[in-house]
Amino acid sequence: MVLRLVLAVAQGDPATDTISAELVLAAVIAASVWVSQVRTRYERDLSEVTAVAEVVQRVLLRPLAPRLGRVELHLLYVSAAAKARIGGDFYEAVRVPGGVRVMLGDVQGKGLGAVETASVLLGSYRASVTEAPDLAALADRLEAGLQQYGAWDPDSDAAERFATVLLLELPDDSDVVRLVSCGHPAPLLQHAGRVRPVAFTDPSLPLNLAGLYVSRHVVEEVPFGPGDRLLLFTDGVSETRDRAGEFYPLRARLGGWTDEPADRVLPLLHQDLTAYGEAGLDDDVAALLLVRPPEPAAVSARPTARPARPTP
Repeated sequence: MVLRLVLAVAQGDPATDTISAELVLAAVIAASVWVSQVRTRYERDLSEVTAVAEVVQRVLLRPLAPRLGRVELHLLYVSAAAKARIGGDFYEAVRVPGGVRVMLGDVQGKGLGAVETASVLLGSYRASVTEAPDLAALADRLEAGLQQYGAWDPDSDAAERFATVLLLELPDDSDVVRLVSCGHPAPLLQHAGRVRPVAFTDPSLPLNLAGLYVSRHVVEEVPFGPGDRLLLFTDGVSETRDRAGEFYPLRARLGGWTDEPADRVLPLLHQDLTAYGEAGLDDDVAALLLVRPPEPAAVSARPTARPARPTP
């Protein structure tokens, strides 16, 4: 800019026009520097918030082991909040003596209040999962934990929110799965190439709504043998709508993927959901695929034949 001004004076150009042009250029440069500083500060703050969210996710929603006992686990989890890592959907799977226990749930609403309620239920589950004698008792303890938290902090969002929860138990010594549904969508069972929802005879109310109706938690039991798959999901999957307002046809889609490897099913589901939704995914999405791998074929032991002696 100084060189341009010197050249303009040396060439006899009007100094007023040259100085005005340089002042405009200086103002644009100053504005650009300010915008750059604001953007850099925003990116730094966002990086710090993302790091905190990742730590919170590792504490609340820990990565699942790919296999527990006789069960393979495949997880899909997507938060609806932009730049978020966690939401109101939650999950957990724990190896207990004699089997595996699994929980999948969905808290009413979104945002930090839903995350708070999910954290309370996850803490209650981890504290009680190995001590509860059965799934009905475990569901009672989750209900009690949420009510105690609401009494301890009545002004918190957790005191006003309810949650749908699905509890499962997969014993090591039998080819069955035991389930308790607290207002949660029924999982889809894939058996012999066919897909059907699990039929609950007596589902319970969502947690934190026990005061509305006196009910007990009933444990259901369905066959779950080698080669079977069970898909657990939240309403972010089943209630995704297209432009015409039609719900996502989850059962039909899963029926078309019966021949796909288990580790490919949930990536296909995520891709298909994103393409199906009118605005992509506008709700938290959690899906958990449980697989009972086929038993390895037994190899019969045969005596090794001795080589024939050469004829003299």
